[in-house]
Amino acid sequence: MKKIAITMLLAGSTLLMADGAATFTKCASCHGQNGEKAALGKSAIIAGQDAAKTVEQLNGYKAGTLNQHGMGALMKGQVASMDDAAIKAVADYIATLKK
Repeated sequence: MKKIAITMLLAGSTLLMADGAATFTKCASCHGQNGEKAALGKSAIIAGQDAAKTVEQLNGYKAGTLNQHGMGALMKGQVASMDDAAIKAVADYIATLKK
């Protein structure tokens, strides 16, 4: 029973990462395939950024309360359609990217 629970947990984590990677594809045009670029030459490099920080930032952009580097309106449009699960998945994925 313990092996089944561990297998299910790992499978769920793999699916979440896959969803995060798929969601990140729309981010890659500005941030780079591995989060290695300063988006439009303005943002910080996000590769390896703490997932909790990314969730906080994406929620701030979505709410319209964050405008780092003058990118608030652009980022609000990018995250508008993302629900909490998608935000968490992409944040977890970004945290795995190598700097």
